[in-house]
Amino acid sequence: MIEQFILAFPMAIVVIGAFVLMLLSHSKRFNLDRLNLVAVFFLSISFVMQYFALGEESTPFLFENIFGQSFILDDFAILFDLMFTAGAILTLLINNDYFKSRHYFNGEYFALILFSVFGMIMLSHAHELLTAFIALEIASLSVYTLVGYHKNNKVSSEAMMKYMVLGSLTGAFFMLGTAIIYGAVGSTSLSEIALYVADKNIEDLSLLIVGASLIMVTIMFKIGAVPFHSWILDVYHGAPYPITMFMASTFKIAIFAISLRLYIVNFAPINAFWTEMLQVITILTLLGGSWLAISQTLVKRMLAGSSIVHSGYLLIAISSIGLGSELAAPAIMFYLIAYFLSAAGSFGILSFIASQSKRQMRYEDFKGFANRRPYMALMMSIFMLSLAGFPSTIGFLGKFYIFTSAIESGQILLAGLGIMTAFISVYYYFKLIAMMYFYPSEDKQKKFPVDISTILIAMMALLVIWGGIGSSLIPFIPSPDGFIDIAKMAIISLR
Repeated sequence: MIEQFILAFPMAIVVIGAFVLMLLSHSKRFNLDRLNLVAVFFLSISFVMQYFALGEESTPFLFENIFGQSFILDDFAILFDLMFTAGAILTLLINNDYFKSRHYFNGEYFALILFSVFGMIMLSHAHELLTAFIALEIASLSVYTLVGYHKNNKVSSEAMMKYMVLGSLTGAFFMLGTAIIYGAVGSTSLSEIALYVADKNIEDLSLLIVGASLIMVTIMFKIGAVPFHSWILDVYHGAPYPITMFMASTFKIAIFAISLRLYIVNFAPINAFWTEMLQVITILTLLGGSWLAISQTLVKRMLAGSSIVHSGYLLIAISSIGLGSELAAPAIMFYLIAYFLSAAGSFGILSFIASQSKRQMRYEDFKGFANRRPYMALMMSIFMLSLAGFPSTIGFLGKFYIFTSAIESGQILLAGLGIMTAFISVYYYFKLIAMMYFYPSEDKQKKFPVDISTILIAMMALLVIWGGIGSSLIPFIPSPDGFIDIAKMAIISLR
């Protein structure tokens, strides 16, 4: 029993930290800086314990005598847990200046971040559909609240309402799909579902396919795939910069934790049924996201539109899994890491700039930015190059693995379309770089501020470069091949 408590501690410490922050939120002794450090402290403990638990699981399920097979323990879930906690830590530390520049932030904000991370960790370990639904709703409800945290801002409140209404509707699809699957299988356990699917012919699985398709609707909405994308631009625009960063980099990763577990293990024998539908959605997502990104004038909305395109790249690999590609699943996990570093870094810079301004950043606001902030302009350029898939960045290798998996599975059209949209993305990413370097500025050059925010952003920029050209020279930092090997081990651990 003590061993079980130790295994559950990384998840438990996050929710304990959330309740502690709620209790401290109205204490006059704890200002925003201290509350931020308390949140980072609890998340760091969880991160360290997860890191040492990687590859060391000694029991397949957590508290099996009490919860049955609701919570699974494998390297796949732990690797996602590491990304969730790392994303939350970076969000809190990088945006510390932004918090202090806005009067509406208080202790409940940090508690909501931890509640959301707790829901994501539950989701990655969920081995039963009702547990997955509860975990998804815990994470989602926290994010809904965070989006509308600036309650006196009409744009923020509108974004929250749109996201909450549409998100709740798609959550109902997940619940309806779960009910239909229960009607077909007689259980919501993923193990029982996998056995049922393996023992039946596809002609006898009509009811289960309907239920699984409804669950897929929820997943497509959460990742912003076309035609379920209508909320993306408005929600990303209305949310405060730290929340946009958290949603784009961390929350999106959580959705792939459950979708990969379902697609690779439980619905593997019937993956081919969805292949053509996934291919159509992928084409619409790549083209629709590209059009939205090109047509934006606000940098924040451009990055929101481009996040739809990146969901399209990931969908290429998901459809490749159904066609037998062995590289596709590890490629997805590598791409999630690449996108996480690039998106978190770019939104982090926007948040840092916005902490000294009260308006949304347009392309024109970056004119001559290289003269005013040369080091920050360099880091932003690195992130833009990575998002565009420029060689020598981690984004390039991420796209390379995705397109290789598409070719391996015979999806030449999707691979070609993905390459074409990557070339299209050069326009809206390089447009920002051009504004920073090729347009004059009347402002005088300012010093590069050195604090925890800029240090972490610089570290992420270095990791983006390291992930594109790195080797094994530094043993404690994995090379690109090392990341792929870790991803393969995590996929193998799925059961």
